[in-house]
Amino acid sequence: MSAVDSVLARIPQPYRSLAIQHRELLKFGVVGAITFFIDTGIFYALKLTILSPKPVTSKVIAVLVATIVSYVLNFRTRGGRRRRYEATLYFVISGIGVGLYSAPLWVSRYVLHLQTPFTSRLVEEIADFTAGQIIGLLVGMAFRWWAFRKWVFPAEQPDRRPSARDRISAR
Repeated sequence: MSAVDSVLARIPQPYRSLAIQHRELLKFGVVGAITFFIDTGIFYALKLTILSPKPVTSKVIAVLVATIVSYVLNFRTRGGRRRRYEATLYFVISGIGVGLYSAPLWVSRYVLHLQTPFTSRLVEEIADFTAGQIIGLLVGMAFRWWAFRKWVFPAEQPDRRPSARDRISAR
């Protein structure tokens, strides 16, 4: 029995079928929570130490590390296509996602000037967290969820109604 199956077995029956039905979304959310903490930890570790004058660079590095961890935890055993092709698509989409994750922080810092000396250190930290860890996360996550489902891991057999040709050939 896999770890996921043992967790699903512990969920009360009325909720178990709902969890099974939305298994992919739940797994995406759990891995997302883990990588959020990785991203946040690396971002602040870099931003408050060796990359203090370069918060956007800190964010890019943090998102890259979190993306690699996400691939290992969430998608490396997904299957459906050749692994090399799937991984290439995953990291191309994730590269676009890195830009989307980092863009709100860049706007906050360099367009809105929410940084010292234009504002207090407290406002700078609140703006960095809001732009980098909340807005950037939501924009990047929404894009990656959509793009992964569309291009990287499309459904093998999309739900569709049988055409007239399919109905005739089935007879």
